[in-house]
Amino acid sequence: MASTRRRPPRRRVWPKIRLLLLICVVAAGATALYPVWKAANPDPPELVVRYRTDTPATAAVARPSLEVLNESKKPLPLADVTLRYYFTADGDSAYAYNCVQAAVGCSHIAGTVTRLDDPAEDADHYLELRFTEDAGTLKPGANSKGIDVQLYRADHKELKQSDDRSFDAEKTAYKESKTVTAYQRGVLKWGDEPGGDGEKGASAKAATAPAPLPAAPPGVLFDNFHYVGAKDPALFKHGWLVRSSKGGPGIEDTWTADGVTFPAGKDSLGDGQVLNLRAATDGTESGTEQASLGTASSEFRDGTYAARIHFSDDPAEGEGGDHVNQTFYTIGGRGKTYSELDNEYMPNGGWGRLGPKLDTVTWYDHEKNDRVYSTTNKSLAGWHTMMITVEDDTVTYRMDGRKLFSSSGKYAPRSGMSVNFNHWFVDLPFKGDRAWDMKIDWLYYNAEDVLSVKEVDAAVKEYSDHGMNYFDTVQESR
Repeated sequence: MASTRRRPPRRRVWPKIRLLLLICVVAAGATALYPVWKAANPDPPELVVRYRTDTPATAAVARPSLEVLNESKKPLPLADVTLRYYFTADGDSAYAYNCVQAAVGCSHIAGTVTRLDDPAEDADHYLELRFTEDAGTLKPGANSKGIDVQLYRADHKELKQSDDRSFDAEKTAYKESKTVTAYQRGVLKWGDEPGGDGEKGASAKAATAPAPLPAAPPGVLFDNFHYVGAKDPALFKHGWLVRSSKGGPGIEDTWTADGVTFPAGKDSLGDGQVLNLRAATDGTESGTEQASLGTASSEFRDGTYAARIHFSDDPAEGEGGDHVNQTFYTIGGRGKTYSELDNEYMPNGGWGRLGPKLDTVTWYDHEKNDRVYSTTNKSLAGWHTMMITVEDDTVTYRMDGRKLFSSSGKYAPRSGMSVNFNHWFVDLPFKGDRAWDMKIDWLYYNAEDVLSVKEVDAAVKEYSDHGMNYFDTVQESR
């Protein structure tokens, strides 16, 4: 007898279909609602930025202080991190930055000021801070601690910070700040970009890691003089001393900080700032002011010294003819260890010798006037790269790469020295008000190598292009 097949009851199929449809509907709804839920319940940040300031809304200088906290479970190299502080520029002046102090070391921090491609109501520029590899790595849960920086107008006029996105006068102690953004290898990890309405901007969606910063090489001091003025705390933190003490050379007891300024310089490296030393007089000792800036450290000896200097043949104000001395020199030691290396430019001569002239001088004994020197008899008005190299007890002076003079034997440094720039009067033969300016674009010193002017220029340009306005690894390497 043939068997017959029985179809399963329809009631057993439809419940399964209904269940499947219900699952699909729930899944679709969950998918649609996930972005809303995710926005309300974001993942904990891996990187947090905290901010504080001690300036009012109107101030000569903006002083944001920042901290980076690693909230992830992985080590965070600071070289992977970029910070941006947003502000609205006042007027047409360029803006400048310097690092006052940082737990990771100002020598390992670079800063640049950039205009936003799409300005917002509360920001059209940002200060970007980056770190070299030597800034170190934050362990999970670690804090970079304070990074104290200054942002200011290059014309040194007051800032109005009330319309600056990242400024918050109420945050006088460290607190989280979403108006300062942080990026890891180019990807936004913290904060809200201007105009983003709280959402991550394009930099987070299509980001590329920036090229790494060049590390500050060991045994090198570089400074392109981005400072607010003679009382800038960064100036002293970076190892500079403004002279106001008594004594000579020149007209004794006339050294003052009033002649030390840092104006914007159109002919400076990157159109940045210069150190300006003004020597001024009315022809009397009481009406005379001389200017000097030098390093507090006296540990410079062998290696390469270089500075880009603007010598002046004419005063900035008043009649010419003064016996002014525009000097780039090193000095240190006493007695049997006394050491001094001089570049002295005198546009109108001095000590009974006519100018314009440049004396390159190596001293052995100042009290006995025991020295050797060479004189370049011509005008040097304008910018020049002055170099002194010390190697194997031989001192060589160069200007713009051309050798001027060498000394050796006992006429070589016997001790560590400080590095100095002076502007002073040899004497006061005239009456009347006048003022002379000597400008310095940058200083470079390398304790490890003797370099050519081309090598120095290339290194200085690389540092400046990356916003590495200052670093000192000479002390770190000792």
